[in-house]
Amino acid sequence: MLSQGIFVFMNCMAQDREQRYIYLTNYTISKKTNTIGYIRLSGAKIKSVTIDGEHATGFKVSKNHELLVRPDKLQSTATWFDITLNVKTSSGRLSKKFRIVNDDFIRNKVIAHRGAWKNTGAPENSIAALKHAITLGCEGSEFDVHMSADSLPLINHDNSIQGVSIAKTNSGELLTMKLANGETLPTLENYLKAGMDQTKTKLILEIKPSELGKESSIALTRKIVALVEKLQAQAWVDYISFDYDVCQEVMKLAPYTKVAYLRGDKTPTELAADKFFGLDYNFSILLKNPDWIREAKSRKLTINVWNVNDKPSLEEFLNRDVDFITTNEPELLLSIVK
Repeated sequence: MLSQGIFVFMNCMAQDREQRYIYLTNYTISKKTNTIGYIRLSGAKIKSVTIDGEHATGFKVSKNHELLVRPDKLQSTATWFDITLNVKTSSGRLSKKFRIVNDDFIRNKVIAHRGAWKNTGAPENSIAALKHAITLGCEGSEFDVHMSADSLPLINHDNSIQGVSIAKTNSGELLTMKLANGETLPTLENYLKAGMDQTKTKLILEIKPSELGKESSIALTRKIVALVEKLQAQAWVDYISFDYDVCQEVMKLAPYTKVAYLRGDKTPTELAADKFFGLDYNFSILLKNPDWIREAKSRKLTINVWNVNDKPSLEEFLNRDVDFITTNEPELLLSIVK
């Protein structure tokens, strides 16, 4: 009985440790301040923090657990820096690796919808379309993620490809399929790695609701956030979804994330109450509810409007001072904002 009790105790301790995780409130280095963000630990109080890793000397921790940069100690030509944070709590120690990125990301409001494909010949949601968006100099490139039957996140807009259901088909079969340019159907991991080769264009990750239902949608969400953490891609990735529960799951799993809601059935006040980063609504929703732009600004929400593809509409929403515009015509929008 005693040994069984010890086993249960140790198992509970292991589960408790797994539920605790270290995260930052920000993952980029600003040119305006030496403060990066706060070091946080879910489910426990931090006693102390030390820094290890290749670039440890370029950073320090304040008494209130802010991560600070020492610019004179960092290589000026580097675009990112890898460190390990070691956190001591009353119940033990936890360590985690982080990639801190120089904030050289473009800010021009232009989000390429499924990458830059329409005027380049690249297929939608392909790595080629992503690279075209980066070359153009877009602030962000949006893409869509589904999950195969054997739980591999894949990039595609529809829930099927070439008539084959993604959710009901194993990845081995799906990965034999080619896009129009000969590119293999991208995995999320390969797509993120391609996007992390640069620090100019953000990756706007849409989590698609699963045709198999809510449980599968939440499982996909957990897979995605875990992979972003594994690749240390936090600085690059913002999240969007039509599924409110999915959005809230992302914020629960990774409180640092910037999450915007797509469906258009929530007021800015409701989104702010649930701690969203912003709203991301079809242009028709904002035309029907013009006061939502003012309301969103007053609630400190970002405003993205999507499916805006003609010059008069693009100019109208620029005049309304929205934060981002998602478009199939990034070249046209870039010509206007320049």
